[in-house]
Amino acid sequence: MRSGDTVVVAKLDRLARSLPDARDIADELTRKGVALSLGGSVYAPSDPVDRLLFNVLGMVAEFESDLIRMRTREGMAVAKAKGRLRGKKPKLSAAQERHLVNLHRQGAHTTSEIAELFGVARSTVYRAIQRADGPNPATLDSEPGGAFAG
Repeated sequence: MRSGDTVVVAKLDRLARSLPDARDIADELTRKGVALSLGGSVYAPSDPVDRLLFNVLGMVAEFESDLIRMRTREGMAVAKAKGRLRGKKPKLSAAQERHLVNLHRQGAHTTSEIAELFGVARSTVYRAIQRADGPNPATLDSEPGGAFAG
């Protein structure tokens, strides 16, 4: 952004989720000489009414964000208590994962070949190997060029 530009935001909650963040962004824009348009009105930090409106809108945005976060946590707790919150279904069964790791350890197939055999991405193969070998990322360096080679 350059001096004289205008940042257009439909609602303040689209700019920031907390009042301190909104103030920091508005202050930085003001320092750079960039105007801030909120819902069609240009915010003037030197005007006391604009500052008041900005702070009220920022507090409402922060309040809405906090409510959403609280409701989400409550909903997840209820779902977990009912046994409905299980997470994402694994791409491979435990038996498939053991077979995949065994194929990798035998060294007869590349990671790409194993991924193709099981119909998964190479990243899934790397994660399965890492889970079997432990958290040491050096164990993923089984192919020339390392774990992230094309």
